[in-house]
Amino acid sequence: MWSLFRKKPADYFSPAERDEICQAITEAEKKTSGEIRVFVEGRCPHDNPLNRAQEVFAQLNMQKTEARNGVLIYLAMTDHRIAVFGDEGIHSRVGQDWWQQEVNSAIARFREHQFVPGLVNMIHDIGDALRTHFPFDEKGDRNELPNDIVLGD
Repeated sequence: MWSLFRKKPADYFSPAERDEICQAITEAEKKTSGEIRVFVEGRCPHDNPLNRAQEVFAQLNMQKTEARNGVLIYLAMTDHRIAVFGDEGIHSRVGQDWWQQEVNSAIARFREHQFVPGLVNMIHDIGDALRTHFPFDEKGDRNELPNDIVLGD
């Protein structure tokens, strides 16, 4: 299915792919006060990846953004699991159906072996939703969270 998922954690993304993903996060965040993070691990320790995403979201202190508009993209590579968890500020505006649509769109791209483009597209879509509801304010906005990919076990 997704041959990329069979690699070791350090090999999930090439340096160029990591740069492309991190650049997509940086570009998306330039238009919004919202924050986007990507967390990648091999196996999901929960039956529902959304539960794990919520757990990781809290561990990364993403709930501490001023407008409660952080979004975590969670990937369990070996288990072929993906979830998106948005804090209450953005979730109350887009709703669960919107998040699920983004996950479904990404999975469709992954099945076509377009893993990084699917992930980057998701980041751009989330950035657009954040911009709509939390536009960037040059006077007060700052990057509250790092734009790097977080690797789990």
